[in-house]
Amino acid sequence: MKSDDQFVEKVVEEVEKFQGNIIRVTEQVVELPDGRTSKREVVYHSGAIAILALTDQNEMIVERQWRAPIRAVSYEVPAGKVDERDTEIIDTVNRELNEETRLQAGKVEAVAGFYTSIGFSDEFMTLYVATELTPVANALPQDDDEMIELVYWNFDKATEMFNSGEMNDAKTVMAYLYWKTLQK
Repeated sequence: MKSDDQFVEKVVEEVEKFQGNIIRVTEQVVELPDGRTSKREVVYHSGAIAILALTDQNEMIVERQWRAPIRAVSYEVPAGKVDERDTEIIDTVNRELNEETRLQAGKVEAVAGFYTSIGFSDEFMTLYVATELTPVANALPQDDDEMIELVYWNFDKATEMFNSGEMNDAKTVMAYLYWKTLQK
């Protein structure tokens, strides 16, 4: 097996192409390990969390919402980006759960961390399980550009959505597959 050093690319030049509220996009010129050069388009992201929120009735809370990039309605677990409001990542979990579901969790546990689309982005997401859910006393304002409908799926319904392909969001699939391991 080759060592990791034999795969390392050296960034020769990096030019910013876009700076937005959520992402920064650059174009890199890289030197490949064999000396040739190539270009890479890279999307930088602050990081994100996803939440498998399970009710006392063992239902998964899912958000039904429009997603412009795919021009379709999607079913997704609550999630959001880490930002300057959060001193620790658990703050992001609590904030997003509050904003999107109007709930708070008595118990939160990190499950796994993963890159969402490693071929072009550095976005790193951590999946959490939130249980012992109760209504929040002080609800935070929801993002004014999001229309979210909360849906509650029991395990059979989630399995049906997974098997039919209607559950096609990666973080939601990851959450479901983890939930499936808890069913034994």
